[in-house]
Amino acid sequence: MDDPDSSNKPGFLERLSSLLMREPEDREQLIDLLHSAYDRNLLDAEALAMMEGAIQVSDRQVREIMLPRSQMDVIDISQPPEQFIAFVIETAHSRFPVIDGNKDNIIGILLAKDLLRFYAGEEFDVRDMLRPAVFVPESKRLNVLLRDFRNNRNHIALVVDEYGGVCGMVTIEDVLEQIVGEIKDEFDFNEEEENVIPVGKGSWRVKAATVIADFNDVTGTAYSDEECDTVGGLVLKAAGQLPKRGEHFIIGGMAFTVLRADSRRLYSLLAEQQQEAMPETTAA
Repeated sequence: MDDPDSSNKPGFLERLSSLLMREPEDREQLIDLLHSAYDRNLLDAEALAMMEGAIQVSDRQVREIMLPRSQMDVIDISQPPEQFIAFVIETAHSRFPVIDGNKDNIIGILLAKDLLRFYAGEEFDVRDMLRPAVFVPESKRLNVLLRDFRNNRNHIALVVDEYGGVCGMVTIEDVLEQIVGEIKDEFDFNEEEENVIPVGKGSWRVKAATVIADFNDVTGTAYSDEECDTVGGLVLKAAGQLPKRGEHFIIGGMAFTVLRADSRRLYSLLAEQQQEAMPETTAA
């Protein structure tokens, strides 16, 4: 037989509804209620983070998360496919803005998968393959942009400043990461890989969580770990705030470029030894 008291016990939805019945007067109170629900084990940490991200996304603007113009990987329509296909393979993106002369003259978006026609021996004209480019102001709110992405089925938009010049670009992934956290892409590590991976002479791809002592052992550097424990902490200290993807920092003769980051943390970095800082070799 059923427990006679079980019917009197409130279920999950009833408990959550009861908690939220205290109508919050502002957004801060709503977030406080969600944290209270987490403290009572009504929400787990991941659900809490997603709810907070969904609430706060309407307060953020495109300029805060966009990839700066200087870091945009673009294709010039004046180049023959033989030249830019190698660049497409190297950067490994799925979509590329296509320019005609300079980054203020973007004529469309090229999908990397469309380049398969070139290898199939079909008639090939890049201009015929271009999708329309979408332009948004840097002041646009992220929740509005996400709605536009969904309604128009776009995945990428070019960001323009008040004078109409292109100042960056933003993708649907960039917006979603503000809600759900990091989405894995070509710059992510396999969890089983080493924390510091050589990618060329004097350069390494580094997990931001790498302990400084381990980084020193691999790269031959001598960074102190008195104030920071990790390489990510070292970069955060130099930046003074959470840096964005593509930002560069010179720290003790090493150039660090942010490869992956979201609104909460750093994930991976590119470390490149500066030529002028490299130690001189001594003849035997």
